[in-house]
Amino acid sequence: MSHPLVASFVLVALSEMGDKTQLLAFSLAARYRRPWTVMAGILVATVANHALASSVGAWLAGFVSPRLLGIVLGLGFIGFGLWTLSPDSFRDDGKPSRFGPFLTTAVAFFLAEMGDKTQLATAALAASFGTPLLVTVGTTAGMLVSDGLAVFAGQTLGPYVHHRAVRWTAAALFIVFGAFGIWSALREP
Repeated sequence: MSHPLVASFVLVALSEMGDKTQLLAFSLAARYRRPWTVMAGILVATVANHALASSVGAWLAGFVSPRLLGIVLGLGFIGFGLWTLSPDSFRDDGKPSRFGPFLTTAVAFFLAEMGDKTQLATAALAASFGTPLLVTVGTTAGMLVSDGLAVFAGQTLGPYVHHRAVRWTAAALFIVFGAFGIWSALREP
């Protein structure tokens, strides 16, 4: 029961390192200087976005044979791994927001996650495990940990975090999960 939770947490926490939403978290925290408000906005946006993604992923899994689903998801995870190797960038236009830190963060994060690798991975994880609630909890916790680092300790820990090594580790995990998924699907009678 905890496997989907742990796998979802680890994959998203690592793949979020250096992602545009982590850069967005850092930018919003620096702009507003209200870390708990920014974190609350991240929480609301992530729960909404990942609950939607995991629900769609689990729903779609009902229409595809388990073998085909395993192969497609495995290829998807390998694709996410390769995508993870390419660092994201985030451009801040510097304009002040008229909506305040909570609403600005919630809306910006929700929109930034649309079509992002973590949203697509959330849908794939839910389709793979068939447990959208556990996947949503795991991916949301992973986002909060990763983005929390940017919000609370980015300036202090930034020089010591080797983003390239974290990105390569996350990519390797996606690829291993993908290869294992394909292997498992092909072994099914």
